[in-house]
Amino acid sequence: MTSHKAHCLILPFPLQGHINPMLQFSKRIKITIAPTKSFLKNMNELSTSVSIETISDGYDDGGIYQTENFLAYTTRFKEVGSDTLAQLIQKLANSGCPVNCIVYDPFLPWAVEVAKNFGLISAAFFTQNCAVDNIYYHVHKGVIKLPPTQNEEEILIPGFSSTIEASDVPTFVINPEAERILEMLVNQFSNLDKVDWVLINSFYELEKEVIDYMSKIYPIKPIGPTIPSIITNLEAEQMLELAWGLKNSNNNNFLWVVRSTEEAKLPKNFLEELKLTSGNNKGLVVSWCPQLQVLEHESIGCFLTHCGWNSILEAISLGVPMVTMPQWTDQPTNAKLVKDVWEMGVRAKQDEKGIVRREVIEEGIKLVMEEEKGKVIRENAKKWGELARNVVDEGGSSDKNIEEFIFKLVTIS
Repeated sequence: MTSHKAHCLILPFPLQGHINPMLQFSKRIKITIAPTKSFLKNMNELSTSVSIETISDGYDDGGIYQTENFLAYTTRFKEVGSDTLAQLIQKLANSGCPVNCIVYDPFLPWAVEVAKNFGLISAAFFTQNCAVDNIYYHVHKGVIKLPPTQNEEEILIPGFSSTIEASDVPTFVINPEAERILEMLVNQFSNLDKVDWVLINSFYELEKEVIDYMSKIYPIKPIGPTIPSIITNLEAEQMLELAWGLKNSNNNNFLWVVRSTEEAKLPKNFLEELKLTSGNNKGLVVSWCPQLQVLEHESIGCFLTHCGWNSILEAISLGVPMVTMPQWTDQPTNAKLVKDVWEMGVRAKQDEKGIVRREVIEEGIKLVMEEEKGKVIRENAKKWGELARNVVDEGGSSDKNIEEFIFKLVTIS
């Protein structure tokens, strides 16, 4: 191995949940992260060890919120982003700190062409799990369609050992904006055959079957779990049902993170009544908490989650059983995996209006916390937690994949 140190340019899509997992490389290799100028203004504080440069999406004042629609944003981002990325690569080369590799979010497939123009290694970094990526791949290939038609009760997806129900696939309502988002998700695979590496924020032991299948198509290397996460917004009616479901969950105390911007959706007088009826001990509602530190606390019995992949990975990594309440996009698929594949949680099902009722929430919490089936779920959660820790320890499967990635960069450069 040479003493020359490889330099990766990290190109995230401007969403906090996409940037966080990609920062994993800052611990193992020299990186420069290049968010958009508009996103950098609101981005969470980064480690001082991370170099920061910027590119432009063409909307430097407000990003996507400055545009009239999603198509306008992605079209402009491709045009301006490609130009400013090329300028940044040249700038870093001229400053004596040349880039060897671009690690990009597949939401930005045009980054591959820029990398090739400069003769750089390219690595796609998928922030979702391999099962969800597999579904989008087969939508891209025309094998399956999203959303599924009403009469399709079960769907067979290559790479899966069994069929899944229509309610388990990523959700997209039929409207022009959702169609554009789905198009972006599918386009992640438009030029993936040109990349040198496909990195997945998961680990082999968690998704052996689907990783083995997808590895025959692309040069996949699972390098997770990487954390932390972000939380989903809920509609007012769902907030109401969740509030009373938590309050009525027998003798179980709860901690609920409700951002200040969402507090108005809480039932009228809910916070006051919570204090009066419980002597301030039943539940605590806060605007923010260090989720990882909370989940690793020994008093935590289960995690009620909307099933964003980053949050799921946190729970898996810390061995915490889950009550899942998926809302949209990949969350139903994640919930399916938690309940039926990894068997470390239960799913609180929506009714015909798409709302999870308070009784269903209470029932799910009770099952995990008190019933005999919950004991098995808790034991499985512990097992997965141990596996998740092992894969990132020295010699673990994800650790080896990262080391292999770094070694090839160093030897090539």
